[in-house]
Amino acid sequence: MSQRLADPILEAAHGTVIDFGLRRTTVSEVARRAGVSRMTVYRRYPDGAALIRALMAREFGAVLTRALDEVGECASAGERLVEAVTRMLELLIEHPLLLRLLAVDPELLLPYVTGSPGRFQHNARATLRAAIAAGQVDGSVRAGDPVLLAATVETAGRGLVLAAGSLDDDQRSAGVAELRRMLEGYLRCPV
Repeated sequence: MSQRLADPILEAAHGTVIDFGLRRTTVSEVARRAGVSRMTVYRRYPDGAALIRALMAREFGAVLTRALDEVGECASAGERLVEAVTRMLELLIEHPLLLRLLAVDPELLLPYVTGSPGRFQHNARATLRAAIAAGQVDGSVRAGDPVLLAATVETAGRGLVLAAGSLDDDQRSAGVAELRRMLEGYLRCPV
């Protein structure tokens, strides 16, 4: 059973955010759509913000998992890393929930640019850190602190993702291609 089907509260939150945006999403509406009481929602999520954080972690975590699953066989850990990041960016910049947030509530995403990373960013950085370390072991990723390299890669990708709402399809594709080139150059071992 998929994580999405396993949690009717998060599914209801997803539908509510898609229909109304974040600002107009209420715990009452989510509870109504899920067919549960507000108290049931509050037992699982202490407040609306925790509910939304869980929704974002679920949605964007699934994108990370999908991107990793879709990466084909590559000659090296560094190549797998670049492929996975590129695929993740492609999936994120087309993600209906993210596009809806960028269209309706872009100012609510500002903390993800100016503040501390959220749960999804931490998960992405941990995954990147492990992939970078594997690439350093097989010689396909340059030397350097994997924590710093992972944070840099995640931050660069986040910039493109958050700009997705202002870009047309051709610009999004071109942006992903350019970010791929940047990652290949940034992570490559010197010759």
